[in-house]
Amino acid sequence: MQLRHVRTLLAPQDGTARVTCMAWSASSSRFAVCTAERVVLLYDEQGERRDKFSTKPADAKYGRKSYVVKGMAFSPDSTKLAIGQTDNIVYVYRIGEEWGDKKVICNKFIQTSAVTCLLWPAENVIVFGLAEGKVRLANTKNNKSSTIYGTDSYVVSLTSNVSGKGILSGHADGTIVRFFFDDEGSGESQGKLMVHPCPPYALAWASNSIVAAGCDKKIVAYGKEGNVIQTFDYSRDLSEKEFTTAATSPGGQSIVIGSYDRLRVLNWSPRRSAWEEGKPKEIAHLYTITALAWKRDGSRICAGTLCGGVEQFDCCLRRSIYKNKFEITYVGPSQVIVKNLSTGTRVVLKSQYGYEIDEVKILGKDRYLVAHTSDTLLLGDISSNKLSEVAWQGSGGNEKFFFDNENVCMIFNAGELTLVEYGSNDMLGSVRTEFVNPHLVSVRINERRQRGVEENKRLAYLIDIKTIATVDLVGGYSTGMISHDSKIDWLELNETGHKLLFRDKKMRLQLYDIESSTKTTILNYCSYVQWVPGSDVVVAQNRNSLCIWYNIDAPERVTMFPLKGDIVDLERNDGKTEVIVSEGVNTVSYTLDEGLIEFGTAVDDGDYHRATAFLETLEMSTETEAMWKTLSRLALEARQLHIAERCFAALGNMAKARFLHETNAIADQAAQEHGGDGTDHYLVRARLAMLDKNYKLAEMIFLEQNATEEAMDMYQELHMWDECIVVAKAKGHPMLEKLRRGYYQWLLDTQQEEKAGEVQEGQGDYLAAISLYLRAGLPAKAARLAMSRDELLTNEDVIDRISTALIRGELYEQAGDLFEKVRNPRKALECYGKGSAFLKAVELARLAFPAEVVKLEEAWGDHLVQQKQLDAAINHYIEARCSVKAIEAALGARQWKKAIYILDLQDKQTAAKYYLKIAQHYAALQEYQVAEELYIKGGQTKDAIDMYTQAGLWEQAHKLAIKCMSQEDVTVLYITQAQEMEKQGKYKEAERLYITVNEPDLAITMYKKCKMYDEMVCLVAKYHKDLLGDTHLHLGKELEAEGRLQEAEYHYLEAKDWKATVNMYRVNDMWEEAYRVAKAHGGANSHKHVAYLWAKSLGGEAAVKLLSKFGLLEMAIDHATDSGVFEFAFELARLSMKQKMPDIHLKYAMFLEDEGKFEEAEGEFIKAGKPKEAVLMFVHNQDWDAAQRVAEAHDPDSVADVLVGQAQFAFEQREFQKAEAFLLRAQRPELAIKYYKEAGMWSEALRICKEYMPSRLGELQEECGREAGKKGSGGTEGLLEQAREWEQAGEYARAVDCYLKVRDPSNSGLVEKCLLKAAELAVKFLGQSQSVEVTRTVAPQLVAMKKYSVAAELYLNLDLIREAIDAFIEGEEWSKAKHVAKELDPRATSALSSPFYLCASSPPARHSTAGSPLVPRLNPASALMQGTRILSTHRQGSDVKTCADPWGLSHGAFA
Repeated sequence: MQLRHVRTLLAPQDGTARVTCMAWSASSSRFAVCTAERVVLLYDEQGERRDKFSTKPADAKYGRKSYVVKGMAFSPDSTKLAIGQTDNIVYVYRIGEEWGDKKVICNKFIQTSAVTCLLWPAENVIVFGLAEGKVRLANTKNNKSSTIYGTDSYVVSLTSNVSGKGILSGHADGTIVRFFFDDEGSGESQGKLMVHPCPPYALAWASNSIVAAGCDKKIVAYGKEGNVIQTFDYSRDLSEKEFTTAATSPGGQSIVIGSYDRLRVLNWSPRRSAWEEGKPKEIAHLYTITALAWKRDGSRICAGTLCGGVEQFDCCLRRSIYKNKFEITYVGPSQVIVKNLSTGTRVVLKSQYGYEIDEVKILGKDRYLVAHTSDTLLLGDISSNKLSEVAWQGSGGNEKFFFDNENVCMIFNAGELTLVEYGSNDMLGSVRTEFVNPHLVSVRINERRQRGVEENKRLAYLIDIKTIATVDLVGGYSTGMISHDSKIDWLELNETGHKLLFRDKKMRLQLYDIESSTKTTILNYCSYVQWVPGSDVVVAQNRNSLCIWYNIDAPERVTMFPLKGDIVDLERNDGKTEVIVSEGVNTVSYTLDEGLIEFGTAVDDGDYHRATAFLETLEMSTETEAMWKTLSRLALEARQLHIAERCFAALGNMAKARFLHETNAIADQAAQEHGGDGTDHYLVRARLAMLDKNYKLAEMIFLEQNATEEAMDMYQELHMWDECIVVAKAKGHPMLEKLRRGYYQWLLDTQQEEKAGEVQEGQGDYLAAISLYLRAGLPAKAARLAMSRDELLTNEDVIDRISTALIRGELYEQAGDLFEKVRNPRKALECYGKGSAFLKAVELARLAFPAEVVKLEEAWGDHLVQQKQLDAAINHYIEARCSVKAIEAALGARQWKKAIYILDLQDKQTAAKYYLKIAQHYAALQEYQVAEELYIKGGQTKDAIDMYTQAGLWEQAHKLAIKCMSQEDVTVLYITQAQEMEKQGKYKEAERLYITVNEPDLAITMYKKCKMYDEMVCLVAKYHKDLLGDTHLHLGKELEAEGRLQEAEYHYLEAKDWKATVNMYRVNDMWEEAYRVAKAHGGANSHKHVAYLWAKSLGGEAAVKLLSKFGLLEMAIDHATDSGVFEFAFELARLSMKQKMPDIHLKYAMFLEDEGKFEEAEGEFIKAGKPKEAVLMFVHNQDWDAAQRVAEAHDPDSVADVLVGQAQFAFEQREFQKAEAFLLRAQRPELAIKYYKEAGMWSEALRICKEYMPSRLGELQEECGREAGKKGSGGTEGLLEQAREWEQAGEYARAVDCYLKVRDPSNSGLVEKCLLKAAELAVKFLGQSQSVEVTRTVAPQLVAMKKYSVAAELYLNLDLIREAIDAFIEGEEWSKAKHVAKELDPRATSALSSPFYLCASSPPARHSTAGSPLVPRLNPASALMQGTRILSTHRQGSDVKTCADPWGLSHGAFA
């Protein structure tokens, strides 16, 4: 955590003005500072001073400066401020809820010594320390104080833990004492905890340890039981002073300790389980920190100083903006402040267990907070500021949160639904379900208070798609399970959780009463349903009707109104309930009867008087009647008898109203006599039981009070004589016999002979009882009594009377029993027969008349058939040997196996027709094998084949047919049957028949005729695969002609002819479909082409919009241009891409040029801004005038191009002078040079270059030389011409090179002339060195050509004496050599006269050198060289002495 200075709340003074104490309110909205002048300054949350007041001394006579304020604290509700003073008193000021409210002292607690420090940790509880060492508690409720514990040392500091349930006191002797109001199950010890080395003026109790510091400049962290866990020693830091005060962050994760000019910060590290020191906040000239106060939301801490200043600092780990709507500030690892930037409201999200909070999310329409820690989940409602923290193991962030209910958050994770109530730190409940749609889960949390119910929390959810479970979340038990026969798609509890509405997929609306476990269908079609908020009224829509149940306890009573639209919402505001209905473009509201809705609310609230008053204002209707009934029931349950009486009177039930009126009179009298409301009087309770028809309870109440007479009167009044007699008998009442006689007489008087007979029978008077039974028309009861008494059976008169009455009443069975009892079997058998009591008749006949048993069995069977008991009749017919009747009874009873068993025993003629019927039955049951056997037994084989055919069992049918028929007959039969099926529209069956007899073509023809193309294609694919493509194509064309384009598309595509599909849609102007097909099935650019054609068909703005939609606008313009559709291209470009117009004009011009329309092309080139292209066009077509005109008018820079073109044309025509003139006009001499070069006219090229481009002359000359060299001997004329041209041009060096390059062995004279010319030019026009070089090149060649004199002359011209002499010697012109030597180099004369020279110069005939080892035959030059070698040898001391140095020159003679 870092501290950042925010602002100065109170400016420091120049001298000492100690801020004695400070305090933040619990709501963080107020901040109090007590100055050295004992004035309390009040600031708001933003740091603006809003109020102030002066404190008072304990006794005014000592003056205002007689005390110092040592402690100050706000009450938990932030409306009071406790101030502890050194004049032995604690004052409590009521400062009010608004700024500027009058400040009143509401409590004062006088002490025996000075108050040194003070806390207000809990409601009505103020804790303070005294100078005498005591720590006391002041109770603001009873205005009394008491000692918590006492020590012998001055209390220097006091602090509480994070929850405020425990306190620590620091004393002057270093002792630290701990006390718990509630240890919260921690088990930590109380009392003296530790002894600090110095007085712990800075004392803080964090979540995980206790930190103390003082004047020894050490900060010590103690464990929960007083052991030292960390020490921060600053005793060697000379800049550090004593520690004076400390404050703990509200989350207990950070501590700030004040000293001189410095605030030190300690942050708890959960990972290391240790304190880490943060960067201290140092402020120069702040001086000693005397007080610290941390804002309760953890975002600010204020520091008071010795000089009276108050500085505010921001405490923040990090801060972020969420969705640009909320500011999220992490003021500690476990505490986050979420601020709404638009409204300024703030919510403090804090982990109660000190866990570090991860990322905070704001969900559910920016109303709900969700944050995770390592072990818990934090949830919060920003609008209500209700926060929850529940245990939650990490699930990887896979939870789904639902915030549809304002009171509870529904969390779904891994098939489990968890409910968390906002503001509660315990999970409300958890159930397993896979259905988490908010419409399939309903939660009700105390939404409407009920009498006698403190907590009402209910849940309804789906166990599976057809089963609803309801749960009481308070008790954690299931209250019901509702199974339904269809899928459920919506459910909702009412606000009390006692009734459940749900709707299924069939749109049926069901009401389920949870208490009575009854389910009722209240609407057979429901498109909308909702409970009206704050009531049990239901609103629903049934097609075009608005249905309203004002009293859901009577679901059959519904109010209906016609509707024209659909219900979209239900609103209830300001005492008005409206149903919002959307009728097309209009919205209409229907107002409900608020009075009827209010009745339900009053009943739920238990205010029956208000409900009665309301109902009295309404006219009687079905809804009102239902409400009166509901109110009457509830009033009776609540024993509000006057209201119940009024209800029954309103309902017209005067009997109950009169009865309750009498009951109320009794209750009123009892109330006057005994007090209370009189409903506990036994008469009242008994009458209420009677009203509830619980007579046994009323009897019990009477008998408990020994009121036997009242109980008997009750029964007599109700004519319940039996119960009355039972009571009288039980109590031994003297009037018992009289009661019995009276009861008997009353029965006779009221003609209740049956009941009177039962009384006589009970008393043993059987003859009288029989007479009464017969008089009552109950002969069966008389017969039962007679047969039970042997003495009556012997009384023939009685038996005759009874039997006659029985026969007259057609009670033949009872008459037969009576006759059998008196041993008259014949009459008994007759009576049994008439009474259809055949069982008794057969049993009697077996004993008395065996011959009649068969007849009776048949009659019994006939009787059972008449009674539709055919199953039972079968066995009787079998017993009577009536086989046909037995078979028909078995068939009628659908006892097929029994019928088959009987038939198998009969002859074929009799059984045939029955086999057919049974076979049809088995065919219907698809037991075809059994049916086939029965058909065959009945001789109906064709029916068996038809059965198989109709069932689609073609193989079985074919197999059976082959057995019984020829192949031709089978084919004819099947084709005939198939045609019949075809007529009946049973095409599949017909197809199978055709296929069975191998006639697929007939099936294909059938389908084609019926236009069932899919089936037709399937058959073609199966039996004529090679024709499938053609078939698809044919069908596509047919369907296209019929206008069935979608089907035609399918067939075209199946035939792999997507182009036909596109063309079809194009023809029908269905461009979207054409585009779709081209894109899906065409090539990469086919859909683009279709889009282009589509746009072309539209034209104008529509085309532009379409192409822009597909992103093909520019491409379409380009395509239109490239395709020559210039009008469309111009239209598109003009409407959308005007920058493309020049390009289109240019391409159009090029098109026109290709078409030979040069004038039109000229105009388009100019529109395109390309006049040069027009010029070039005319140049290309050699229309020089037009080119010149366009260039001069539109592109002066192109005039030169025109001239160049003309020049090129002139060159091609070999009109060189004309061409040269054009190029020079165009100022393009380089082109003239180029053209002359290409024409091989190097002299003209050199002329032009020298005249107009002298800078390039050298380069051109080199090129010309290279060109001449390339030509070789064959190019001698060229070299000569080139040399002459160089010569004329004054390029003598180049001319010399050209002359030297001439090589023509066939014309040595020409070569000689060229060499001499080169030498001449070199001597005349080149420098000395170049002349020498050329001469040295030319002369040897002349020598080789035996032109010795010419070569020598060249040497002599350049004073090359030695070379000249050598040349003469080479040519054996010795005289000339000697002459030259004599005239020009006398020193060489002696050499020419030497013997060696003589040897060398002698003719071979006269001076043979054969055999001479030293003087071979040498030419002069070789002799010279040889002479030099010999001379060298002589110098080395050789024996050679002849011809040494033949030139007579020293070795340096030619130096």
